[in-house]
Amino acid sequence: MTDLYAVAGNPIGHSKSPLIHSTFARQTQQDLLYKALLMPLGEFAAKAEKFFQHGGSGLNVTVPFKEDAFRFATTHTPRALRAQAVNTLKKMPDGSILADNTDGVGLVRDLTLNHQVPLAGKRILLLGAGGAVRGVLQPLLEQQPAELVIANRTVSKAEQLARDFADLGCVTASSFADVPGAFDLIINGTSASLGGELPPLPLTVFKDGTVTYDMMYGAGRTVFNQWAHEQGVTITLDGLGMLVEQAAEAFYCWRGVRPDTATVIQRLRQERRTY
Repeated sequence: MTDLYAVAGNPIGHSKSPLIHSTFARQTQQDLLYKALLMPLGEFAAKAEKFFQHGGSGLNVTVPFKEDAFRFATTHTPRALRAQAVNTLKKMPDGSILADNTDGVGLVRDLTLNHQVPLAGKRILLLGAGGAVRGVLQPLLEQQPAELVIANRTVSKAEQLARDFADLGCVTASSFADVPGAFDLIINGTSASLGGELPPLPLTVFKDGTVTYDMMYGAGRTVFNQWAHEQGVTITLDGLGMLVEQAAEAFYCWRGVRPDTATVIQRLRQERRTY
């Protein structure tokens, strides 16, 4: 019998997940159907319950329901507990719902495997203090960077995250304007690029060899990466690979098979050039 999976969000029409997971299924010869579900705001629990009661095997979750999904689940992986928000739900044999967060793994794999960007012993600046940042902190810190600085407009939110993850490594907080020193890697975890805005960072954050990574992606360079390029940064990366890698980790969680991501990333980049 064909297993049913879906991605839930609002809005959801733009989602690449059905294409990605359908490609993974063909590639690994898995018998599954994957679709997109537009969920009304405030109704995640009811709609997710209905999905699983009517044969759903797994659900990807995107904005704005990741925290709802965390509360909906029966059990959580350690990284999901850390993130307090999840993007992957799996129906277990006993009927319980397991929650996972694969965003951070997706980011780390894209950086270290697809782009050969080392993280161990490096100085990393992470911009933002929302759910996207919280979801990637544990996997990033597990790579043992020399220091990770969280910068945010509201410093108290960055300070809270630094306290929450202090047991995993050297993690500190800062305002955008007072970020100390230069960094090997700067990751934009804010949604500012979507609005054409930039975090007000000092130019001292850049040095020779700095790499920038924007979790957002679009038809060309994001606003953040374009700004970094204008400051002399030669390696500016976007979040398209992260999208595919987090999907692959969710697919592995569901099916126990790890798909090849390189061909899917290449296909999406080729399609993006036609936008």
